[in-house]
Amino acid sequence: MHSVSIYINNVRELNKIHYLCARIMDKQIKILFIVNPISGTSDKRHIIDLIPKYLDTSRFEWTIRYTEHKGHAAQFVAEAIEAGTDVVVAVGGDGTVNEVARSLVHTNTALGIIPCGSGNGLARHLYIPMNPDGALEVLSDCHIESLDYGMIDEVPFFCTCGVGFDAFISDRFAKSNRRGLLTYIENTLKEGLKYKPDTYEITIDGERQTYKAFLIACANASQYGNNVYIAPHASMSDGLMDVTLMEPFTVLEAPQIAIQLFNKTINTNSRIHSFRCQHLHIKRSAPGVIHFDGDPKDAGEELDVRLIPHGIRMVVNTKEQPYMPPLLRTFSDFYHGVNEEITSFGSELKADFMEGSRRINAINKELLRKLRKKP
Repeated sequence: MHSVSIYINNVRELNKIHYLCARIMDKQIKILFIVNPISGTSDKRHIIDLIPKYLDTSRFEWTIRYTEHKGHAAQFVAEAIEAGTDVVVAVGGDGTVNEVARSLVHTNTALGIIPCGSGNGLARHLYIPMNPDGALEVLSDCHIESLDYGMIDEVPFFCTCGVGFDAFISDRFAKSNRRGLLTYIENTLKEGLKYKPDTYEITIDGERQTYKAFLIACANASQYGNNVYIAPHASMSDGLMDVTLMEPFTVLEAPQIAIQLFNKTINTNSRIHSFRCQHLHIKRSAPGVIHFDGDPKDAGEELDVRLIPHGIRMVVNTKEQPYMPPLLRTFSDFYHGVNEEITSFGSELKADFMEGSRRINAINKELLRKLRKKP
């Protein structure tokens, strides 16, 4: 009798699963598009016009909301969750994406992205195409996975967070009147050699080490954005964050580091220390700025960074390979061309610092000239 009872209970559970699967297959997928009309780098009206072309009305029903102020997206997300919405799609820049994502952690509602920002780090890591047509095709496939996210100073992040130079530049970039990759590179080139590294005490799994560092980046995803790979092997589904600690470097080493950030080999540089962990404690000499996904924030001397496994659902692309826009191909091709020259000049540059500095400056000027050209 006992075995019969177990059999009956198992059949009942299987019937429940089949019933729920049938309901899911029959049910329309409810989507909310949250559009920030003034964020990012492109007009959003044509994106909205494309939605009916890619989303079958027999499978999807959708509504569109437009934000009017900071925090408006979070309000829309709360209402969408209450209404049982399946996917909330952020249509805007990185700030819009992160505001929506932070509001979706530990819910059954998934994040979708139509990237319109200057960096688009999260979208790029998830292989979401940079063009609206491609992003909407990914949304129409609606492949959803539960992924990790991180916390620094009790603030969620999804790509990277950190202290040091990247936080310093994020603060400068946030205060700039201009946006885009070129502005970011100009800020980096202008401020990089003047920046003073700090001393940090870091604790991982009870082991304490002290480093003088240019930056400490904690990565849930592989890149900052714009295909700048600070942690090339980072995964959003392994339950660990990749920590990249960069020691101070000289002006002569800067171009090689820039090359390696774009060609996914930064972890091979001798100035880099890499760790993987779920929790990291950072102590620095004084309070200062930190960043979470490029957003700056003032914080104290001591910081806790931790990873939350499988805490957010996201629509991901399972078909496409990462997309590199023509502008970045120009950057990559240019630096690939000068890489051998920099390496061959290595001993000479060390022997003659002034001559080496002149050549590095010439490389930077040529880079900026190429970036200003249309792809």
